[in-house]
Amino acid sequence: MTRRWRELAVDTVRARASRVEQALLEAGALAVRLEDRGDEPLLEPPPGATPLWQAVRLVGLFDNRPADPQAFAQLAAALSLDELAQLGSTELAERDWDAEWRAALEPLQFGDRLWICPAGHDCPDPSGVRLELEPGLAFGTGTHPSTALCLDWLASQPLAGTSLLDFGCGSGILALAGLALGADRAVACDNDPQALLATRENARRNQLDGRMAALAADGLPATHYDVIIANILAGTLIRLAPLLARQAAPGAHLALSGILAEQAAEVIAAWSIHLKLEPWRQQEGWVLLSGRFGS
Repeated sequence: MTRRWRELAVDTVRARASRVEQALLEAGALAVRLEDRGDEPLLEPPPGATPLWQAVRLVGLFDNRPADPQAFAQLAAALSLDELAQLGSTELAERDWDAEWRAALEPLQFGDRLWICPAGHDCPDPSGVRLELEPGLAFGTGTHPSTALCLDWLASQPLAGTSLLDFGCGSGILALAGLALGADRAVACDNDPQALLATRENARRNQLDGRMAALAADGLPATHYDVIIANILAGTLIRLAPLLARQAAPGAHLALSGILAEQAAEVIAAWSIHLKLEPWRQQEGWVLLSGRFGS
């Protein structure tokens, strides 16, 4: 017999979110997810901050067995009248969500020949450069505009024989793309141990681990690189300017992404003592800045 589930959705405000989440869990929710219901972007929180939207939807997942009347009476008592009025319920059938998600992923092309392919997908272009990534932890396939800009930029560069630094590597996709496109060696670094784990696994999957090192950011050696790329956030890129500039070989090429178009001028100004940065391309409100040291 197919197992069935039920989702209960509660619309509330930020100040009430924690209380509503606790009430859903006490009523038997197996998990609770939080969603933005006001189209409010949270673009660049300060380090250590965990911001929440002003208008929040909390969705609790329940086993769809006969409900415990007492538990749901307690849930109703914990909700305000407005929350009760907007309480929504949806029944779900058991499905292989992971398999459906994987099947929906498609290979993505960057530049003329670079393809990022989810595991199990062939490259649509037999003559193309193919990278395979496993959907999962720290998964990055280039679907976000800032990552897509980086991949397009890498695909446009003469990378043969170069050394490359991918700072804030996530899944390692940029370092791996650089190697696949001709870079001689690459270092990918991140503060997140899970990102480093995913990066090393993706390097092994693509048989590029012999030419790439995945390191913690605080363990980065004092080495110079021909190409430096960082897809983080504007504020972090400004703070990192002295560190990344010290890693640049003479004439090194730099690409910075994760920057909103309206933040570009501030980043350009902060980096001006090191090199001249210019917008390379813009996509969906995000911009990639690039420049060359010594030019």
